[in-house]
Amino acid sequence: TRRSSDLSHKVMKIVFLVIGKTDESYLDTGILKYIKRLEHYVPFEMKIIPDIKNRKTLTEEQQKKAEGELILSNINIGDDLVLLDENGKTFSSVAFSQWIEKQMNIGSKRIIFVVGGPYGFSKDVYAKSKFKISLSEMTFSHQMIRLIFVEQLYRAFTIIKGEPYHHI
Repeated sequence: TRRSSDLSHKVMKIVFLVIGKTDESYLDTGILKYIKRLEHYVPFEMKIIPDIKNRKTLTEEQQKKAEGELILSNINIGDDLVLLDENGKTFSSVAFSQWIEKQMNIGSKRIIFVVGGPYGFSKDVYAKSKFKISLSEMTFSHQMIRLIFVEQLYRAFTIIKGEPYHHI
């Protein structure tokens, strides 16, 4: 029922883990706009994992492993880890909102969405993940994905609530 969904979303928290600061101020402005809007619907936190030191001296595998350790250090027992990954499941905006609503209804306490570094995720991170989502078949910078994701998450909550944003 709609009522249990409303109740569940109050206890579910969404954490958005990203590696490194957003480089472009125009992206930051957009990201902050949607984070502010999201906070009306769900406890939300965007958490920035610092860039790996001496990254340029590491191989791709070493970089993925180091980033993976930092990602996994932010995951608690009972969290649902969802990777934003090019090989993940694609959704329409409506289907994504239905997926979010299902997570609320089954009682997910904390969903951690993660954007990896430029080389993706380590094997350990893939092993801990519950789900993989692709935002598009197109490739976007991991900086732009941040804005696209928070906008789609906001859109999902407006769809769940039956608000007009999705059709404006």
